[in-house]
Amino acid sequence: MGERDGVLASAFGSWTGRVASFDEQVGAGTVRADGDGPTWYFHCTRIADGSRTIPEGAYVSFDVVPGPTGLEAVDLRRRTT
Repeated sequence: MGERDGVLASAFGSWTGRVASFDEQVGAGTVRADGDGPTWYFHCTRIADGSRTIPEGAYVSFDVVPGPTGLEAVDLRRRTT
């Protein structure tokens, strides 16, 4: 496994963070991991409760998986902090 592979593999798994941006018209946004961690793209269909919308700043837990254009956040679940 090369250095690049190790960096990508470390992104997979469960994370916590906050919604950094969300555009309701586009149906997509970004989520940033806690502690100024990495930021990943997500699509509204990946919000776990099926609502298709989530406010910026919402605390979430999520998983990171390979998507059509790179790594993306999936199964976004709201949390209180």
